[in-house]
Amino acid sequence: MEMLLFGVWALLALILCPGVAEELFEVSVWPDQALVKYGQSLMVNCSTTCPDPGPNGIETLLKKTQVGKGPQWKEFLLEDVTQDSILLCFFSCAGIQKDISLGITVYQPPEQVIVELQPAWVAVDEAFTVTCHVPSVTPLENLTLTLLQDNQELHRKNFKSLSMASQRAEVTISAKAEREDDRCNFSCRAELDLRSHGGGLFHSNSAIKVLRIFEFSRSPQIWVPSLLEVGMAETVSCEVARVFPAEEVMIHMFLGDQELSPFLSWEGDAVWANATVRAMETGDQELSCLVSLGPVKQKTREPVHVYSFPPPILEIEELYPLAGTEMNVTCSGHVLTSPSPTLRLQGAPALPAPGEPAWLLLTTREEDDGRNFSCEASLEVQGQQLSKTTVIQLHVLYKPRLEESGCPGNQTWLEGMEQMLACVPKGNPAPVLMCTWNGTVFDLEVPQKATQNHSRTYCCTATNQLGSVSKDIAVIVQGLDEGVSSTIFVVIFVALGVGVVTISLYLNNRPCKIERRKLPYRQKEKNKEEESQFAVQQAEKCNAHNC
Repeated sequence: MEMLLFGVWALLALILCPGVAEELFEVSVWPDQALVKYGQSLMVNCSTTCPDPGPNGIETLLKKTQVGKGPQWKEFLLEDVTQDSILLCFFSCAGIQKDISLGITVYQPPEQVIVELQPAWVAVDEAFTVTCHVPSVTPLENLTLTLLQDNQELHRKNFKSLSMASQRAEVTISAKAEREDDRCNFSCRAELDLRSHGGGLFHSNSAIKVLRIFEFSRSPQIWVPSLLEVGMAETVSCEVARVFPAEEVMIHMFLGDQELSPFLSWEGDAVWANATVRAMETGDQELSCLVSLGPVKQKTREPVHVYSFPPPILEIEELYPLAGTEMNVTCSGHVLTSPSPTLRLQGAPALPAPGEPAWLLLTTREEDDGRNFSCEASLEVQGQQLSKTTVIQLHVLYKPRLEESGCPGNQTWLEGMEQMLACVPKGNPAPVLMCTWNGTVFDLEVPQKATQNHSRTYCCTATNQLGSVSKDIAVIVQGLDEGVSSTIFVVIFVALGVGVVTISLYLNNRPCKIERRKLPYRQKEKNKEEESQFAVQQAEKCNAHNC
């Protein structure tokens, strides 16, 4: 009711007192809060309650264009708004001017957020920095930057308390590198809160940056022989200890300009590479090992000397000579060996002069078959004594022979027992043996059960490429009782012999006193010995008469 009465009174005052109405006029602007994105346009309406306004308009440094008007209002378009400013809207009424200001706030959301790691690879116990900055964002007093490590908040910064001169959308932290920090993810989140200006909340995230931690404090070590023989494969290796992370180490190996192909292995904090090298040129060269981990590289070099030392040349005039052949055996150094080696030929009468070949004049014998001749060359390279040997086996050819030791002419078989004809010929090449009886070939490989029918004379012939030889072999098959009698006789004879020897040794080693004291006993032993000899003689007579 009070508001209604006040409105009625105001209306009467305007009708009855125009001058009072002019003094009570108002000036307004729309919008009452202006939040403009950087580079965009803004529509501003300036109006009044004065019934008959006088001069009016807006004052601003921005580019403006009037786009509409009415008796008590005007509308303007502000273009390309790039900075904060104050706009003044004014109206005159009955000679009285009133104005109202509009603060225009320009904003730019954090569209690009950048995280930088310095350095990206950092050594253990060294310092590194993480920096987050936003190239274009406004207003800074509404910005908050948050650094994250593996999605955990690491540091937060706002810019409300900073002076205008020092404002920069950036935050930086420093830390000391530990092995546990390797492969940590760092990122940054930017938030622009314009809700107090009638706007919204803008946020943006940076790309993830990965921090790499390494340890590489020791130089690589090369393992290579000081001497390499040209054309020969040799294993070389390169090792680096106390390195992290070991599995990411890269190793390149070179012999001069020739790059090798190493095989890498690692265990714990140690990494090593093995490679096969084959030098193709003689002289002084250099083996190098280049180890890299992240941005760090270390190179180690080791000198090597490449020499040429082919095996010596051993020459025999004929490898398969006939027995009785006279021939030369020569031992000489290879032409690619420098300097000339010292030579030694097995069996040679004397050492040759340096650079001269060693030789031997040989008349071959059957005993030389299978004999090995060795030629040894010695060479001093870089203070080291080297030697190489060439071996050749001699094969002496000779005709077959059937010697009594390997092929006895008289052989005795025991009836009923498995027997084979014993005959091993000699000769080179190995002769072929054939035994026959009355034109029938006798099987020499399968044992035969001895019967009286095997008691006969066989003709055995040994043949090789150089000739043949024959020999008669008489086989006697004894009956089982004959064999047993002979066996018993042999056993008795051996036993008696052993007894006689034992008694003789015992009597000869007795002291003199004991010998005098036991003279009757020795007499008894002598009687026993005579009885034993008599028994042996009777056994021989019995055996002669087939007892």
